[in-house]
Amino acid sequence: MISVGVVGASGYTGLELIKMIINHPKFELKYLATTTGDSIIEQLHPSLEGVITHNVEKASIEGVIDSCELVFLALPHKASMGFAKGLIDAGIKVVDLSADYRLDLETYEKYYCRHEDARHLNSSVYGLIEYYREDLKKAKLVAGPGCYPTATLLGILPFIPYIDTTVPLFVDAKSGVSGAGKKLSTTTHFVTINDNIFAYNPLKHRHAPEITEKIEKIHGAKINVNFVPHLIPATRGELVSIYAVLKEDINPLEILKKHYANDKFIRIREKPVDIKSTAGTHFCDIYAQKNQNALFISSAIDNLLRGASSQALVAGNLMCGFDEGLGVPTISYMP
Repeated sequence: MISVGVVGASGYTGLELIKMIINHPKFELKYLATTTGDSIIEQLHPSLEGVITHNVEKASIEGVIDSCELVFLALPHKASMGFAKGLIDAGIKVVDLSADYRLDLETYEKYYCRHEDARHLNSSVYGLIEYYREDLKKAKLVAGPGCYPTATLLGILPFIPYIDTTVPLFVDAKSGVSGAGKKLSTTTHFVTINDNIFAYNPLKHRHAPEITEKIEKIHGAKINVNFVPHLIPATRGELVSIYAVLKEDINPLEILKKHYANDKFIRIREKPVDIKSTAGTHFCDIYAQKNQNALFISSAIDNLLRGASSQALVAGNLMCGFDEGLGVPTISYMP
C-alpha cells in the first residue's frame, strides 16, 4: 500500500480525492490537512459521516514527510508552490491541482504572479493523461491541468494537423458553479446564477494561454485561441464547444476514433454530448462534425473529477506504477 495525503481537504476537489482514495485498492489515506487544521473530516464534509473518520491537521511540510509517499495538493494558486518545494526536495511524490506548475515561467508570471519555485518548473509533468502517460510514469511532480483546458485540449488536439492554424480558434465553454470553489461571491450567489447564464472574463481568461501553450508544446503549432467561459446554473459538469477551419477534407468522427482507440476513458459519441452523462465520472465524451471546411467539436467532462481530482488520481496511479483506472469512478450521476 502507498501512504497518501490530501492537503486542502476542505474544498470540493479535496472531497472528491478523499472519496476516491478511501476506496482505492492500493492507496491508504494517512494524512489530511487544511490551513487551519484542528478538526475531523466528517465535520468538514458531513456527507462522510458513517463512511470515514480521520483527523484533519494544520498543513505542514513535516507532517506530509512523516506520513506520506504521495500527496495531492488541493490548494489555491501561489499557496501551492510555497508548500510543494519542500516536499519535492524531500523526495515526496507530489500531484499539484493548482496552476503553479502547469505553465512556462514567463507565461505563469504574466497571468498569475511571481513564481516562488522556478527551479522545479522544468521537472514538472503536465497531467493531461492521454498525452503525457509515459512521462507521468517517471514523474516526481505532476501539474494538474485546468478543467477548461482539459476539455478543450482533449477535443481539439486530434485535429490540429487538419485545421488552418492561421485562423483563430474559438472556444465557447460552460461550467457548473462548483468550478468556482466553495467561497461565495456575487457571481456564484444563488440569486445571481439561478435561472441564469452569463460569460465571465471573455477573451481574457487565464486558461486561454494554458490551452495555447499546450497546443504548441504537443504539436509545435501556434494558434490564436479565443476563449469565452460561461457559468451555468448547475452544480457540476462542463461543456466545451470548439470552432475551427479545416484545411483538408476529413471524417471528424473517424479521426477521433483512431486517435483515441487505446484510451479507455475517452468516449467518442455519435451525437452531440451532454454534461449529465459524464457527471460523477472520469470520462471525457467527445463529438465532432463538419460543414464543408467548418469544424465543430463538442466535449464534456465533470469539472471536479476529470477536470481536477480524478485526473490527479490517475496521475498518482501512473507515478506509483499502477493501472491508471484504479479507483476511478465510471458510473455517471443519472438521472
